[in-house]
Amino acid sequence: MSRGGCSSGSYNGMERYATIDPKLKFVIVAGGVISGIGKGLTSSSIGVLLKACGWRVSAIKIDPYINVDAGTMSPFEHGETFVLDDGGETDLDLGNYERFLSVSLTRRHNITTGKVYSEVIERERRGDYLGRTVQVVPHLTDLIQDQIMAAAVEPVDDTGLPPEVVIIELGGTVGDIESAPFVEALRQLRYRHGQENVCVAFVSLVPCLGVVGEQKTKPTQAGCSTIASLGLPPQLIFCRSDRPLLQETRAKIALFAQVPVEAVVSLHDVSNTFRIPLMMQEQGVTNALISSLRLSWRLPILLERWGRMAMAFDTYRGECTIAIVGKYTGLADTYLSVIKALEHAGMALHRKVHIQWIAAESLESLDATAADGKVLPNGSPTQRHLVYQNAWRELASANGILVPGGFGSRGIEGMLAAIRHAREHRVPYLGICLGMQLAAIEVARARLSRGMNANSTEFDEHADPAVVIFMPEVDKTKMGGTMRLGVRKTVFKSDVSNSIASLLYGRKPSIMERHRHRYEVNPEYVANLENECGLRFVARDETGQRMEISELDRSEHPFFLGTQFHPELKSRPGAPSPPFLGFVAAAAGLPLDEVAIEKMMLRVQSQDPWQPSVEENQELYASLGN
Repeated sequence: MSRGGCSSGSYNGMERYATIDPKLKFVIVAGGVISGIGKGLTSSSIGVLLKACGWRVSAIKIDPYINVDAGTMSPFEHGETFVLDDGGETDLDLGNYERFLSVSLTRRHNITTGKVYSEVIERERRGDYLGRTVQVVPHLTDLIQDQIMAAAVEPVDDTGLPPEVVIIELGGTVGDIESAPFVEALRQLRYRHGQENVCVAFVSLVPCLGVVGEQKTKPTQAGCSTIASLGLPPQLIFCRSDRPLLQETRAKIALFAQVPVEAVVSLHDVSNTFRIPLMMQEQGVTNALISSLRLSWRLPILLERWGRMAMAFDTYRGECTIAIVGKYTGLADTYLSVIKALEHAGMALHRKVHIQWIAAESLESLDATAADGKVLPNGSPTQRHLVYQNAWRELASANGILVPGGFGSRGIEGMLAAIRHAREHRVPYLGICLGMQLAAIEVARARLSRGMNANSTEFDEHADPAVVIFMPEVDKTKMGGTMRLGVRKTVFKSDVSNSIASLLYGRKPSIMERHRHRYEVNPEYVANLENECGLRFVARDETGQRMEISELDRSEHPFFLGTQFHPELKSRPGAPSPPFLGFVAAAAGLPLDEVAIEKMMLRVQSQDPWQPSVEENQELYASLGN
């Protein structure tokens, strides 16, 4: 084997697996017909079933696009960029894995064509291939397997032990030219690691056509045929549909795919995504996985807690409406983690959270003299003015206002107007990253002497005063991976007895949260913002120079909180993010005094599906044979 772990030209490559635990199991999840069919949630739900049985589970996402990572991709095209503890900017499906499985993944767990080709070219330039012709097989496929194996053995949970089962999701659609090298690499992995250690799951669409809603199986038949012809015959087939599969539909798919009828699983629409693992369990998926992977038989003991959590999502005691004022409101996936964090908080508080999407630009004041001014020559309002009126009507009716992260100057004045409304009308406000920076700008414009033109150098290079500035250590020339990324320590000040953030985090002296930003509150104006404007910075980074959490005093505002970090990225069902929990509680009109918060946090901690009671732990250990 040559340097870098790539085989020196042999097509055998069995030495690659010599140090891998032979008991390590893989579940490969691929899809056909169309992309975006739900492979990520299917993979996460499979992981839930296995983890509920007591196995340590990890997940890997393969993205066939040529981008090195998701950091520079448009949110309109690809949805949100999910940031990991180590600063990896990844596909949003890794967020699904982390939320469902309560794990912390790394950049290794997101493999892209860009990463693979970059590494192969770098190895070739170093001379690692000793002058050989570098080819897709074996060099590219070997490297893909190297990257899979490196990620597969990495601990991802609190035990610090390597995973026992790894879910591998192949993005895109089987048969696409982009995914061909990855399919071949997975075929080789299945052969080399042992077919008894690999289960192939195929996710497909079963459309219902016509007035009677006939379920069409041909797309699934074609997809199964394609993936089988590539050396990955499916052992489980998950069929997405808006209604449960008929028995004759399942039988027909099973016949053409050469699998038992029990291996064809109906993934029809449900009231919430937390019910998907329960739906799988009802159809015997856990037993099918155990059989395919030659695992010892176990009961999914912890699935009962998951079921109670899923039921809590549909049973609530009250409602509240949150207005999200952002730049990318046309695509909900752009703010997927924010949506999920609100769901987690609402579920914990038994409150139904309704989201009102408001495009920030629609809140910006109109110039009556402009071509798209308030009225037409006949006196009727313009379409632009109607949008403006509706946006403000929706904002005024919201119980809470949230401004999430973003980049660029578009819509900034609309966000500032929303923050001003929240501050002046005492509406609960949560600002994340850009939302915290804009809160500092809005308060400075309103209260800081000579602060009328306060701004960020991101929007105005000559801003005076420049309340928000570019971080000195950040590269201004390269876009990818150059921000302040990943988990960082945030330290609370010692004199924050009345801080709502400190209470929500359980009076911890410090916390670890994930970041993704290039700009920060200007340290030169912190004293002015605190003393003149009443905006308190209750937590900073380890150096004390970078502001992390800002608040207005609770005597002035019931809940006005900003975080430079992204708390939504570590929110979990059953373990919601503290800032989101406090925000939803405030929006729902729940008390937020110290005693009420302590009781709320204790109640929430008992709902975590992956923190079983003593009795449940004993039952789980008994099922493991310990």
